[in-house]
Amino acid sequence: MRTLNLTVVDANGGRSDLEFPVARILDAGFTGKNREGAMKHVEELKAHGVAAPDRIPAYFAVTRELVTTNDEIEVLGDDTSGEVEVVFLFKGDETYIAVGSDHTDRELEKDSIPKSKVICPKVVSREVWKLADVEPHWERLKLQSWIEADGERTLYQEGSLADFLTVADFLDGVRSVVKDGSLDGMVLYMGTMPSLGGELLFSPTFEGRLSDEVLGRELSFRYSIRPMDWLA
Repeated sequence: MRTLNLTVVDANGGRSDLEFPVARILDAGFTGKNREGAMKHVEELKAHGVAAPDRIPAYFAVTRELVTTNDEIEVLGDDTSGEVEVVFLFKGDETYIAVGSDHTDRELEKDSIPKSKVICPKVVSREVWKLADVEPHWERLKLQSWIEADGERTLYQEGSLADFLTVADFLDGVRSVVKDGSLDGMVLYMGTMPSLGGELLFSPTFEGRLSDEVLGRELSFRYSIRPMDWLA
């Protein structure tokens, strides 16, 4: 079983170690509050050849070995990209949140979203927060991501968690699709928002951040993407 070695940062800045044995990984998608707008996005994806789901939110199981805190990932081909997401981690009676990237093979995604989800590593930040510390001001948390464009660090995604389902509604939906109802040991990716330019862009690096302006802190990750092009 894959175990993540993480650091819990509390509301006062205190730090403690967390060993998190990964039992399951679940990717959620199309989790915005605006359901009509989300369905329009689904139709747009279909028009561009992506085999988008017929129902939303959508959920995709991922092999647990894929999750990583590494600063570099290997991928197959050049048509892969990251997307910043809030990540939930459930251990016993405690729920933690991190920021991560559901890195995805965009070429394979055209044929099958579930298959595209299990071909690339899933990155998660090394630091996490307790959900209880941020849930009272959940909608004020902010997600951002950056790529490299023409050698420059460029803002790629930006939005607040006010645009997503509430924590309670989101987790109720997740429990409804898990056969045994258990979230213990699960790494749960909440879903993302569109890029600022409205199109998928490919980059040699991907960077994400979850900002909490109320408590004056942030979670972040940055990783490089290495295509496996060494075979003649």
